[in-house]
Amino acid sequence: MRLLLDTNIVLDVFLKRQPFYEASKTIMDLSKFEQFDEYVSASTVTDIYYITSKNIKDAQATRNLLNQMLKTIHISAVTEDDIKNALHLSWKDFEDAVQSAVASSYEMDGIITRNKDDFHQAEINVWSPQEFLDIIAYLMK
Repeated sequence: MRLLLDTNIVLDVFLKRQPFYEASKTIMDLSKFEQFDEYVSASTVTDIYYITSKNIKDAQATRNLLNQMLKTIHISAVTEDDIKNALHLSWKDFEDAVQSAVASSYEMDGIITRNKDDFHQAEINVWSPQEFLDIIAYLMK
């Protein structure tokens, strides 16, 4: 299963944001299993770096977190076509439109985000971390 992780999922883990940390960490840990290919878009990596570094005030620790993440989570490119497609979506939040366009171009099975309302126009599945974990738990019964 191919999944695009929204920026907030990674930030929840890197910054140990409560009460979201546990579910987001479990989502990111799924990347260790071959059934799950998880991605973040290239356009969000700089946001993740900036916000994490600003909050923990340690650039090297931030780089270490990103390097650790990249052992199991892939980076999806953001192409010119993705940007053009996002512009045509005319969503309120352009960053979310880019995420949706990238997920579509990579034929992802869905996006995992805490801000599902931001993706209400998406043409692919959008799950909160807990919703996705509930689906997995149900399927494993």
